[in-house]
Amino acid sequence: MPTESESEPASGARFESDVSANIARLLDVLGRVGAGEVVERLALEYPDSHPVGALTASLNEMIASLNEARARSVDYSRDLQEKLEAIEAQEAAIAELSAPILEVWQGVLCMPIVGVADSARMAEMARMLLNTIVQTKASLAVLDITGIRVMDTRVVDHFLRVARAVRLLGARCVLSGVHPNISQTIVHMGMDLTSIETYRSMREALSDIVGSKLAAKREAAKARRAEARADAKVEARANDAE
Repeated sequence: MPTESESEPASGARFESDVSANIARLLDVLGRVGAGEVVERLALEYPDSHPVGALTASLNEMIASLNEARARSVDYSRDLQEKLEAIEAQEAAIAELSAPILEVWQGVLCMPIVGVADSARMAEMARMLLNTIVQTKASLAVLDITGIRVMDTRVVDHFLRVARAVRLLGARCVLSGVHPNISQTIVHMGMDLTSIETYRSMREALSDIVGSKLAAKREAAKARRAEARADAKVEARANDAE
């Protein structure tokens, strides 16, 4: 059996080994925490009065603080994402309200444009209008710019592009409510809007469009009646011949 003097060095060696192992474990955990890894609290194997115990307690406090900070960061990111989504939804709603598309007659769309007409807004309105034309199978689109007081070259060019895109879809595009300031600006810029039908007001445009549609319907009805009369005469002659 080992004597007391022989067992003391062995116990001391085990103690040093345990301390070294705990320090190595603490350093490993510290490195993982520094790398951003989420780490659970460590079990206290030594009292706070022991250097290893004090280091473990300090590391546990740091881990707890980091976990709380991560939790706050996650909550903040979630709140921020929800606010951004709400802002995007509000912007989409404002964009729709600032340029609503109304089907005032079967196959006739009207888009009143109010406020500042910049290039970005015109591009979005063009996208909305073209999609609505396809969905409703409209044959005519009226762009009313009564609420616009300022227009630059790029915006005029956008109107021309929109008109061409509408025609490519098989529909007509007319412009109503041209303000005197805008008409002078267009003339000074040398822009050519002869490819777009223009009206002084939306009322005038709709009156002309509705009147044309009613006249077309009357002409179609008149043609059908004439065709029916002609068919009746042919049938009457056939009966007389028999």
